Amino acid sequence: MIKYVGKRLFYALLTVLTLTVLTFFMMRMLPGDPFIGAKAIPEATLEALNRKYGLDKPVLQQLIMYISNALKGDLGISIKYNRPVTDIITQAFPYSFDLGVRALIFATIMGVLLGIVAAVKRGTKWDSLAMFFAILGVSVPNFIIGSLLQYLLGLKLFEWTGIKFFPITGWESFASKLIPSFALSFSSLATISRLMRTSMLDVLGQDYIKTAKSKGLSQKKIIWKHAVRNAIMPVVTVLGPIAASVLTGAFVVENIFSIPGMGKFFVMSIQDQDYTMISGITLFYGIFLVVANLAVDLAYGFIDPRVKIAEGKE
Repeated sequence: MIKYVGKRLFYALLTVLTLTVLTFFMMRMLPGDPFIGAKAIPEATLEALNRKYGLDKPVLQQLIMYISNALKGDLGISIKYNRPVTDIITQAFPYSFDLGVRALIFATIMGVLLGIVAAVKRGTKWDSLAMFFAILGVSVPNFIIGSLLQYLLGLKLFEWTGIKFFPITGWESFASKLIPSFALSFSSLATISRLMRTSMLDVLGQDYIKTAKSKGLSQKKIIWKHAVRNAIMPVVTVLGPIAASVLTGAFVVENIFSIPGMGKFFVMSIQDQDYTMISGITLFYGIFLVVANLAVDLAYGFIDPRVKIAEGKE
């Protein structure tokens, strides 16, 4: 197990380093520079600004300095906001994390339940209804879902009832967090439900399930004790990538619902070519998502004992 964890940690560090280097060079390939809109500034002032942010040095030296500072926890100073990037992340990330966790929990629970119902009730209206939501979630972007929910639940429901059940912007009350969380989770919910349905149908056709039925076990016990535990493994496999899609998708949702998370900083940093902000947020999310995928890999051993056996043979 220690060898397994060590190997995963090595790959995780290599992934983060590759992401940092690629992001660094891809930013420099963009046309223009962070001060492209400052044509009226004197040349001496522009030179001073480039010196302040280290942009006057060779690109390779800039990369080495950035990696060295990042290892010390220093992600640089934002060119646009003139604040440490770590301070901005510390301020904004709790909102993004709250939104992402709510969406991920909702998508996982509802997606698994919908997939189970669709598999057990295969060919019925429940199966058709679950798959309709799945196709809808995969086909329609979350910002469209969010806008529709704002209109229907935020505006039209208020017109019909005179009561403002769901605020359409902000992140203060419990009610204001429901619509953006659901909008962000909808696509992931659809993916999980389809995957869970397929996996459940495969498991329900296995010989050991038929044996359990022949022994007279109840359908409820067969489903929850035998089928779900084996069918949920593919869902656990994709939880890492789904967490990535939920967090990156939050950028657009945060802007639609005016949530003070990292979305607005990331979008604006790209528009303004704020090199340090782009690098800092990308590196932060890269580490976060690599750790999430590592946690999923380690969770295998607790869910399926066969993983431990295979690792032991390796």
